[in-house]
Amino acid sequence: MDAWKDGKLYHSKELTVSAYDHGFLYGLGFFETFRTYNGKVFLWDEHWNRLSRALADFRITMPYDREAILAVVEALTKSNDGEDGYFRLNISAGVHDIGLQPSSYEKPTVILFRKALPITPRGTEKSAVWLNTVRNSPESSMRHKSHHYANNVQARFEVASLASLEGFFLTTNGFVAEGITSNIFWVKNGKLYTPSLETGILSGTTRDWVLKNSAMDVEEGFYTKGELEAAEEVFITNAVQEIVPIKTLGEIQFRGKQGPVYAALHEAYVTCILEGRIKG
Repeated sequence: MDAWKDGKLYHSKELTVSAYDHGFLYGLGFFETFRTYNGKVFLWDEHWNRLSRALADFRITMPYDREAILAVVEALTKSNDGEDGYFRLNISAGVHDIGLQPSSYEKPTVILFRKALPITPRGTEKSAVWLNTVRNSPESSMRHKSHHYANNVQARFEVASLASLEGFFLTTNGFVAEGITSNIFWVKNGKLYTPSLETGILSGTTRDWVLKNSAMDVEEGFYTKGELEAAEEVFITNAVQEIVPIKTLGEIQFRGKQGPVYAALHEAYVTCILEGRIKG
């Protein structure tokens, strides 16, 4: 089985969504992407809480609790011979007539997708480029992981393959923002840096883990291209790829997987997983 929708498992070819769903008509929907380790979701509380904030902000009632969704993760894992997978939990606003009529959404469409994990050894380096596409503004007072994704898609057109290359956004004011599918960190003179959430970036779950578990001081702020380009190490984070070292940014070379800060953080991340400190 490839997905679960509103209480039933589906193969991909069987899955449908109404053309009247406001997730389709108006792009109103939110999602979380995550992976499993031995059938369990890492940082599940963080994913669930971020999703809940987005749904509350747009008056969407989630009809399932966190334990029910974890049970679906287990069911999809079991139906795929127990193999760990890449999951996307998607909540779109639900079926309504054309027009911005509802003042709240009480019956959203809830889908949990699953696909095979990409086979990428830990420590695989990526390159990066500066994007011509400028990072757009958030959906509300903070950025949610939403269907409001055309900005990311437009940026994706600029890179040949996200498997080996990440694109770095700047804000309209020229400050470093985030990657197409990641948050950005860099090391300079014994300090770790990352853009502030006030730049309009997503509060990534792996980003938050790094902030809480780094052994060195982390500074969040507004930074120029030049400040990042002067770094000794650069790495990116997301929930599926974990922590990924950046070897080059255009013609600029970094320490990549040889960076001691990257290596220590990724080792700590993996240790956290192996010690079973995962929710589910």
